Amino acid sequence: MTAVKTYRDLIAWQRGMNLACEVYRLTARFPKEEMYGLTRQVRAAAVSVPSNIAEGQARGSKEFRHYLAIALGSLQELETQLLLAERLTFVEQGHIGPAMELAAEVGRLVRGLSNSLAEHR
Repeated sequence: MTAVKTYRDLIAWQRGMNLACEVYRLTARFPKEEMYGLTRQVRAAAVSVPSNIAEGQARGSKEFRHYLAIALGSLQELETQLLLAERLTFVEQGHIGPAMELAAEVGRLVRGLSNSLAEHR
């Protein structure tokens, strides 16, 4: 296993970036009148995930766990907003699946990373 030199080496960050890109592609289908409503909120939540992973990694292990918790909160927010968008038929039924699967994967990775930091205290 190679040592982590930067946040870009973290699989959780890499998958978080993939998630943010997927969310941008998905929200491009939202109604134009939602650009400053749900579209903006969904995108902000998605961007928050890798951003908090990166910021936390730069701050050291104690604060890192705090930022990972924020990233998890943003993931829950994102999932809720995607489910709402589906209910409001902003996207066709089932089209949020890939983003939801990525969100679940990122959640597992972030929780695993947080647990490993707790073990190395």
